[in-house]
Amino acid sequence: MPELPDVTAYVSALEARIVGQPLDRVSIRKPFVLRTLDPPLASLEGRVVTEIRRIGKRVAIGLEGGFWLVIHLMIAGRLHWKAAGTTAPTRATLAALDFPNGTLVLTEAGSKRRASLHAFSSWKAALSLDAGGIDPSQIDLASFRAALEAENHTLKRALTDPRVLDGIGNAYSDEILHAAKLSPILLTQKLDDAQWLRLYDATRATLEFWIGRLGATAATEFPERVTAFREDMAVHGRYGKPCPVCGENVQRIRYADNETNYCPECQTGGRLLADRALSRLLKSDWPRTLEELEALKRGAQPK
Repeated sequence: MPELPDVTAYVSALEARIVGQPLDRVSIRKPFVLRTLDPPLASLEGRVVTEIRRIGKRVAIGLEGGFWLVIHLMIAGRLHWKAAGTTAPTRATLAALDFPNGTLVLTEAGSKRRASLHAFSSWKAALSLDAGGIDPSQIDLASFRAALEAENHTLKRALTDPRVLDGIGNAYSDEILHAAKLSPILLTQKLDDAQWLRLYDATRATLEFWIGRLGATAATEFPERVTAFREDMAVHGRYGKPCPVCGENVQRIRYADNETNYCPECQTGGRLLADRALSRLLKSDWPRTLEELEALKRGAQPK
C-alpha cells in the first residue's frame, strides 16, 4: 500500500500537473470504485483544481467551490499520468480524470477491489475519512510518545495504526524499527527514555529520507513505479537477505496477508520471533535463536 512518502510524491507530481487546470471529465470504468452519490460527479466537471492535499494514505484533489475528490489506493491501487488523448481502458482501470493537458488514471491490480473514489462538497466533509492519527513528521517527542503510549500495543501495531500515527504502514514501519534497533513486538508501555528517543528519531529520519528520495524523482517524472519493496530498504521485503548493518539474514513474522521483516541481530538480541504459521507446525521445536534455526535447517540438534 502506498504510504506517507509515496502519497507525498503523488501529491507533488499532481500539483505540478493539474493545479490550475479544469477537470474536463470524470469517467468511472468500474462502478464499485465510487463510494459517494452526492455531489454528483457531473457537477464537478469544468471546475478548476485549486490544490492537492494528503489525508493519511489518501490523495485529495481540491476543486473550485470547495469540492474535493479523494482517492484511496489501498494495497494494489496506483495512479498513472497519461498524455492527453492517449488513454486506453484496460481491465485494471477503475476511473479516469481528464484534464486539458493529460489524464489521471486510477488502476488496481488483482481481484480484490478495495481502491475507492469519494466526492465531497467541503473539506470538513472530506475529513470524515481521516482516522485521526497525528502526522509523525510534524510532532515533537513528547506528543509522539503520548500518542503511542496511550494504549499498550506492540510497536508494529502502534506505528501502523492510523488512529495513532498518520500514513505509516507495513513497509516503513519495518524500516523505522530497524533504524531504531527495536523489536516489532516490544510493547509501547515498556520502552525506556532512550528507546523512545531512538524510535522518534528513526521515525522522523526514515520518513524524511524517503520523502526526499521519492519527491526528487516526482519532480522530474510521474511516480509510475510505486512499490512497497525498494532496493535501498534495509529489511522490508528482504527476507533471507543480509542485513546491511550486521550481515545477518533478515527474518520475518507472517500473519494473514501481512509480513513483518526484521533483523534478529540488530533488533531482538539474536532471538527469533515466532512465525505464526510455522510455530503452530513446529510447536515446541520452534527455534528460539539464530543458532537453533541453522541447526534446524541442517537437520541437527543445536549444541
